[in-house]
Amino acid sequence: MFEKEYDVVVVGGGHAGAEAVAAAANMGSKALLVTMNLQTIGQMSCNPAMGGIAKGQIVREIDALGGYSGIVSDKSAIQFKMLNKSKGPAMWSPRSQNDRMRFAEEWRMMLEGTPNVDFYQEMVVGLLVKGNRIAGVRTSLGLDIKAKSVVLTNGTFLNGLIHIGEKQFGGGRAGEKAATGITEQLVDLGFDSGRMKTGTPPRVDGRSLDYERMIPQPGDQFPEKFSYLDTPVLKTQRDCFMTHTSKEVHEILKEGFDRSPMFNGRIKSIGPRYCPSIEDKINRFAEKDSHQIFVEPEGWNTVEVYVNGFSTSLPEDVQYKALRTVRGFEKVKFFRPGYAIEYDYFPPTQLKHTLETKIIENLYFAGQINGTTGYEEAASQGLMAGINAHLKIHDKEPFTLQRDEAYIGVLIDDLITKGTEEPYRMFTSRAEYRTLLRQDNADLRLTPKGYEIGLASEERMRKMEEKERKSKEFVEFFRNTSFDPTDMNQILEEVESAPVKQADKMFKVFSRPKVSMEHMLQLKEVSDYVKERNIDREVMEQAEIQVKYSGYIEKEKSNADKLQRLENIRIPDNFDYTKLKSLSFEAREKLQTIRPVTISQASRISGVSPSDISVLLVFLGR
Repeated sequence: MFEKEYDVVVVGGGHAGAEAVAAAANMGSKALLVTMNLQTIGQMSCNPAMGGIAKGQIVREIDALGGYSGIVSDKSAIQFKMLNKSKGPAMWSPRSQNDRMRFAEEWRMMLEGTPNVDFYQEMVVGLLVKGNRIAGVRTSLGLDIKAKSVVLTNGTFLNGLIHIGEKQFGGGRAGEKAATGITEQLVDLGFDSGRMKTGTPPRVDGRSLDYERMIPQPGDQFPEKFSYLDTPVLKTQRDCFMTHTSKEVHEILKEGFDRSPMFNGRIKSIGPRYCPSIEDKINRFAEKDSHQIFVEPEGWNTVEVYVNGFSTSLPEDVQYKALRTVRGFEKVKFFRPGYAIEYDYFPPTQLKHTLETKIIENLYFAGQINGTTGYEEAASQGLMAGINAHLKIHDKEPFTLQRDEAYIGVLIDDLITKGTEEPYRMFTSRAEYRTLLRQDNADLRLTPKGYEIGLASEERMRKMEEKERKSKEFVEFFRNTSFDPTDMNQILEEVESAPVKQADKMFKVFSRPKVSMEHMLQLKEVSDYVKERNIDREVMEQAEIQVKYSGYIEKEKSNADKLQRLENIRIPDNFDYTKLKSLSFEAREKLQTIRPVTISQASRISGVSPSDISVLLVFLGR
């Protein structure tokens, strides 16, 4: 039934598994994807969206390296937003709403169109191990599939347990059974395992909602996209909507607390700190009378709606009663209630930076099995595991990314060096080099690396080189071209910036905070240059950032050097972190509990960001 021996076998067809098998196959390995249900490859188990704060940067990095997530997201998008546009470019984060069914379909089609990928639908219940090396997998039918390397991307399926109120039943996702056997074998082999929790909100019938009572949340007027290739740009978009909970909603929810698995001890594992359930929110933030609810359509043509912000494991009758009290939901009909799910994970300190396990050679872990949460975090790990599985079995140098090269590098380094005891989610604040790791330059940073290892295509490389060349030439144009003071002062008056008294280089005035590329395009010399050289939006954005933020980038490099030199400074035994209001709440909480001896130790604590370390250095007089 199978190849004599596969180069790479990937277990699990979620975001991590799909990227892993695609990467290995595109680099030349004969790869097999084994999953419990071929109809749910690339399934969006939770919200129908990709990207967001820091997550959007990861999708662009995956794309720049030659992965598929950006392409699939663009092809299935129903809305696009660039978040944090009012802040500096290091914070700009792309996010798309997606058609859930089309997203999974596009993933399936992309993988079926990838040479070297085979598929098989069945549960993997064990691993074939010879000595300390992986040799393949065993299925529930007792079939042995031999492999030179194996990538485990089991998501929430390992001994998954679903909770709705006082009811609980085995499952890896609503309507799908849990996976058994693998955890027990890995523990016998010497691995440490733990349990984590995540949750999801109810899905409801959009025909039963009153959108007139909600606040529309449209996409960007000029939507962008994720992929650096020629994927489609949205011409029409679907609106999302926003509403709020209320005191009355909270009181109804509290009625079910005694039956909540979170509060009655049934759930003992830790859930995601930054995506709490609605019951957790009203318990932790008791002073707040309301919380935002985002109403997100599940696709172009379906009436199913995702109720973002209302994740819950309360009894279904309490969910229903409370949600009907939310503005616009007075006549809501449920498709299915929200639920919590507990599942096994393996602390990622048991991995190398390649995501290969330290105990079993050629065995790789990627995604939620490593304690992360989020499609994007999972997909990036799958990509890196697939790349390294291929490289290892072909006796090539491993491929890793440093913290100053990619958010993917930050993510994996955090997991490997700090571990995590709660579901790990990426934020811009976790990256000390975030001015360097922008979403706009992911191709400039990573496409040459992807091309060098044989994953990024020739087409990607040529596009990147053209963008880099045009951007540099455009910046030099601003450095070397003088403006007419009369023309420039008309622009400066428009933006209420001080007028110039004589001609000077455009670069100098373009560097001013209020002067944008749109303003510079009002100058004939600039608009003529753009037309003659066929300068597109990406090149203009890249040139503008390089003109405006070169000083910030140099300063960031300098700060990073200082941090490196000072990382062994001792912290006084009686240091009171609670007085440092500049620290994040999570950092104060963890530092006060763990009480690190040195700055170096403090920096390795999960949840303590580089900006928190900078605050500590200031208060220590360094």
